[in-house]
Parts: sequence; C-alpha cells; structure tokens
Amino acid sequence: MKKIGFALAGALVLSACAEEQAAEPAPVEGVVPGMTVENGRVVLAPVSGNPAAVYFDLSYDGERALSLYDAEVAGAGDAMIHQTVVEPGQNRMVESVPIPLTAGTTIEFKPGDYHVMAMQPSSDLAAGGTAEVTLKLSGGGTHKFTADVRAAGDER
Repeated sequence: MKKIGFALAGALVLSACAEEQAAEPAPVEGVVPGMTVENGRVVLAPVSGNPAAVYFDLSYDGERALSLYDAEVAGAGDAMIHQTVVEPGQNRMVESVPIPLTAGTTIEFKPGDYHVMAMQPSSDLAAGGTAEVTLKLSGGGTHKFTADVRAAGDER
C-alpha cells in the first residue's frame, strides 16, 4: 500500500511540474525577454545616399547576461554599431566591441556615443516612414523594433 501511495505522490509532483512548464510562455521570435527598446529613430543624412544614424533607448532586465554585437536596418545595405571615442584633440567614431548586457543595464544610443550606422540607405528609408531595426545578440538571439525615419534637420 505504501508503494502505491509513493507512486501516486510522485505522479502528482510530475503532473504539477508539467503544468508549470506548460504555463511558461513560448519564446517570441525577434523578442529578447527582459529587453525593451524605446524612442527608436533613424536620422537621414543631409546628402542622399550617405549613411543614416539610428538612435534608441535600450534597457535590459533579463536573467541571462548577453552581448549586443551587431544590427541590421531594413532598407540599408549594411549596418554596424559605432561608438564615439574621445581622444586628445578629437572625437572619432569606431566600430563598437560587443556591448555587455546584464540585469539593470540601460544604454542611450545617441549622437556622440553609441549609435547604429545604416550604410547604403535605399529610397525605402524616407522621412515620415518607419524602418525595422534588428539587434543581434550573443547566443543567436535577435530583438526587433520599429524606428521612425526622420529628415536630416529633424530632432535627433
């Protein structure tokens, strides 16, 4: 009788575990749990065809530590994450090393700091429209967001 009681108790525990696992939401493609991107904007260059800049506010409160290492911008031939570095007598843009993201990280991608350069922008990137931006993260994850496209003279 004790063996039957232990078997029933074990089955109930396994059943409860299965219910808990089933209750977890399935991963959403293009969304990293704990990551939020706001205020996304693509600012076009004054000269048509020159690279555009992508700015946004990123916050991460996920459980896993990640690294942001690359980006794609729909309507651009290529994109890369840049960082402005201050050197004696000058500021210059360099391609960014992977950016570590841990719980509580907030980063403002803004002029004079981190930003995404959208190279070879096509006519699909037009002021007043939107563009899909994809952030690429370690482990193969991606996080997609929509950014407003602004003209060169508009607020950055």
